[in-house]
Amino acid sequence: MISSRNARTVANLAIASALTILLAACSSMSLPSLSSSPPPEAEPGVAPEMPATIRSDEIVGRWGLASFQNPNDRARTEAAARGQCKQPYVIGAGASGGVVMHLADQATPQELRLKGSPSGKNYIGPPGPAGGEQDREIVSFDGRVLVTRFIEKDAAVRYGNMVYVRCAPRA
Repeated sequence: MISSRNARTVANLAIASALTILLAACSSMSLPSLSSSPPPEAEPGVAPEMPATIRSDEIVGRWGLASFQNPNDRARTEAAARGQCKQPYVIGAGASGGVVMHLADQATPQELRLKGSPSGKNYIGPPGPAGGEQDREIVSFDGRVLVTRFIEKDAAVRYGNMVYVRCAPRA
C-alpha cells in the first residue's frame, strides 16, 4: 500500500508533469491575440522603378573625365576633365532608352538605366532598385558638368567622385 506521504509526492509529480505537457502544447499552438494592437504589416514588395529627373538623352555625348576625393579639389578636377576632351569618354545611347557606360571594374560598357528614388536622388545603373550596389549616384548635373559617385564603398574609394565635363561639339 502507498503511504499518504508517498501518495502526496506522486500526486505532486503527476500535477507537475501534466502542467509541463500543457505548457508545451500551448507554446506550439498559435492562439488569437486579445490585445488591441493591429497585426504587423506585411513587408512591402519591390517598388516599381521611378523615372529619374534627368533624361538619358541629356547625358549622351562626349565627355572629359577626371575624379577627385577631396571636395576642395573639385574646381581643379573640372579643369583637368576639360583637358581630357582630346580623348573623350563617350556615353552612348542604349537600344532600350538607357545609356551605354562602364560599370565599376568592367572592361566592356553596357546599357544602364537612369533611375529616380523617393528621396529625389538620381542613379545610373543596371535594372533593379535605385541605389543598388552597382549603381552610381548622380551627385550633381547642370547640363555641362556631371558628378557621380559609386554606391559600392570599395569602388567609391578607388574611383572617387567622377567628374564629366561636356566636350564642345566637333567643328
